Amino acid sequence: MKTLMRASALALVLAAGAAAPAAFAQAPPPAADTMFRATTLNLSAYGETKVEPDKATITLGVMTQAQTAAEAMRLNAQKMDGVVAALRRGGIEAKDIQTSALNLNAQYRYEENREPILVGYQASNLVTVTVRDLKRLGQAVDATVNAGANQVHGISFGLEDRTAAENAAREEAVRKLADKAGLYAKATGHRISRLVSLSEGAASYPVPPPMPMIEFAAARVSKDAGTSVSPGELTVRVDVTGLYELTR
Repeated sequence: MKTLMRASALALVLAAGAAAPAAFAQAPPPAADTMFRATTLNLSAYGETKVEPDKATITLGVMTQAQTAAEAMRLNAQKMDGVVAALRRGGIEAKDIQTSALNLNAQYRYEENREPILVGYQASNLVTVTVRDLKRLGQAVDATVNAGANQVHGISFGLEDRTAAENAAREEAVRKLADKAGLYAKATGHRISRLVSLSEGAASYPVPPPMPMIEFAAARVSKDAGTSVSPGELTVRVDVTGLYELTR
C-alpha cells in the first residue's frame, strides 16, 4: 500500500514538473505597451522653396475638316508636317516632340425630328513639346501657328534638375519640425530626448494649372512682337513627419 502511495505521489510530482514548462511557455509575454511608457511627440511640418523654371511643356496641334475621312487625315498630316518642321527649325530636338493625341471624328448636323445628317469628318493631331530654352518659347509658338497650328491646349513650366530645390525645401522642413518639437516640449514641461524616426512625403510642386488656350492666346502682343511668355516662379514643397521622445 505504501509502495502504491509513493508511486502515486511520484507520478503527481512528475506530472506537475512536465506541466510547468508548458505553463511557462504559454504565459503572456511582457506588456506590449513598452513604447507607450515614454512621452512622445508625433509632428509634421513642410518646407518650401521658390525657383525659376528652366523648361516648359506646351501642347499644340492641328485640326482639319473635310468631306471624307481620308481627306481630313491627309490635310491634317500635311499641316502637321509643317508644324513639326517649324519646331525643328526653331531649335526643338526630335526627342522633345511627342504625339499626345490623334483623333478622327464624324461630324453630323442635327435637325428636329430627323435622323442626323453626316456633313464631314474632323481630324486632330496634338503634340506635346518640351522647350528647354525658355527664350525660344514664344518664337516656337509663333512659328507653329504660322505653319498651320490652330490648337494650343496649355503650357506648364518645370525644372530640368529638381535636386537642389528639393534639398532646400527638405532643410527648411526639418528646421520647422525641430522648432515645433521644441515648442511643444517647452509648453508641456519636457525636454527633447531624441528623434526616434523621420519620414518624408513625396515632393510636390503646387503651381498654377496649365494656361488654357484662350488665356494663352490673350498673351499675344502682336504678330510682329511675338508671343509674350512669363515663366514666373515654381514652388517646391517637401512634407516631413517626425517622432520625438521627451523626458522630464
